[in-house]
Amino acid sequence: MNNLKRLTKSIFSCLVLSSLLFLGACQILPPTDDLQPISVIDARQAKAWELQGKLAIKTPDDKLSANIYWRHSEESDALTLTTMLGTTVLTLNSTPNSAHLHIDGKDFSDDNAQRLLEHVSGWSIPLADLPLWITGQVGPNDQVIESDNQGKPKLLTNTQTPPPWLVTFLSWQSQSGANVPYQLKLDRGDLQLKLQLNQWQALGKPAIIAGEQP
Repeated sequence: MNNLKRLTKSIFSCLVLSSLLFLGACQILPPTDDLQPISVIDARQAKAWELQGKLAIKTPDDKLSANIYWRHSEESDALTLTTMLGTTVLTLNSTPNSAHLHIDGKDFSDDNAQRLLEHVSGWSIPLADLPLWITGQVGPNDQVIESDNQGKPKLLTNTQTPPPWLVTFLSWQSQSGANVPYQLKLDRGDLQLKLQLNQWQALGKPAIIAGEQP
């Protein structure tokens, strides 16, 4: 079941609260790792990245629009949804073996981020596959249906978990020296996600200058 009632209520409550009290509760915390912005020729070279953009979620009964911030690395993910005023209503922090979700003033934990999100919100974001699609890559469970004249995917399907996801790469852009999608549309049954990457930044460890101590 894809039910956005809980999340929509949370966003509305947080929006009203921030409008009345002029408070930006739940601000995005600065990263604690030492990753820094880098340039890459190919997005596959980026083992870590961060993005800022917009996410729209639609079902037959509900719809939701929010800002999205996502910081991804091989060791962890930090995903935040905010209102258009910048008030945080959902944060999801995960590692390969643990996940913590904060929503509607409550905290939930599990050892699997995908299962946790589905259990609490009732809808699914393909967290395991999205990092590949965001960088224009095709995973082992994807079947490319259509490509453009440069070989980039235009349409693919993922059948790992039925019903299958249908992913449409609507447009592309240059960010951090690489070509990455600008707009993506994901359809699965009666659930539709639209993701717009306003900013995508490759991240890496700072280079050690000769003569400096590591």
